[in-house]
Amino acid sequence: MEIGFIGLGKMGYNMVKRLCIGGHVVFGADRSGSKKSEIEKIGASWVDEFSEFSRKLKSPRVVWIMVPSGEVTETVINSVSNFLSSGDILIDGGNSHYLDSIRRANEMSEKEIGFVDVGTSGGVWGLENGYCMMVGGVKHFVDVISPILTTLAPPDGWKYLGESGSGHFVKMVHNAIEYGMMQSFAEGFELMEHSGFNLDLGKIARLWNQGSVIRSWLCELSETVFFENPKLENLQGKVEESGECRWAIEAALEKKIPTPVFASSLFSRFSSKNENAFSNRFLASLRNKFGGHSVIR
Repeated sequence: MEIGFIGLGKMGYNMVKRLCIGGHVVFGADRSGSKKSEIEKIGASWVDEFSEFSRKLKSPRVVWIMVPSGEVTETVINSVSNFLSSGDILIDGGNSHYLDSIRRANEMSEKEIGFVDVGTSGGVWGLENGYCMMVGGVKHFVDVISPILTTLAPPDGWKYLGESGSGHFVKMVHNAIEYGMMQSFAEGFELMEHSGFNLDLGKIARLWNQGSVIRSWLCELSETVFFENPKLENLQGKVEESGECRWAIEAALEKKIPTPVFASSLFSRFSSKNENAFSNRFLASLRNKFGGHSVIR
């Protein structure tokens, strides 16, 4: 298929590369022109202006947006939609609030433009392993873009979940669960660090991955964290929160669903701004391993 792709950051660039490897024709755009030579080397074409999508893409045009949620996404959607026509499709693959996705789908529907919300998980490892994708929107439009989703995902790695907003809703819950799992690992490793037994945390993480109940990708990444820097030295344990867990708690409050683990893990990230505890340095390191988020040293 042909696809326009806006946003060539840590995930976006690798997604474009995976699409090119999969045989798709990709036209890439980014706020920074510095990515032009990089994407041309991997087989994609550079687009200077969003208006070029209307000329270069065959109808129905498909444009994937992979930029930070909030105002940036809003601006890009409003801008690029001005150059699309009836039957064209916009995909928001970022971490947008699901209520924003419902609103945007309705707004695009008035322009007869399809809108698909795709919650995308995989971080910097997605190029190699594929991306898990949670997809919401009108099924007809999802069917049109299914070859793209199949290329980006590992086998059985994407699922159509239902009406607009459902994809980003499920991704919001996914990220809130991720917060809780990371916090649990962080607290456990800190307890062992201060146990007085001089434990090798990297070896313990590796042990746990050999058939234990808590074996997981996060536990595998924990091995790497501790083998690279056993005492997490010269790091600052400041762990940012990107919004999804906060939104999940708000949704839970509205529906009167108790989510104490979500809340506790979110508050721990707030407290990390003022503390440099071992657990917070671990969280920052683990977040870097799967998402490429910066670590302050």
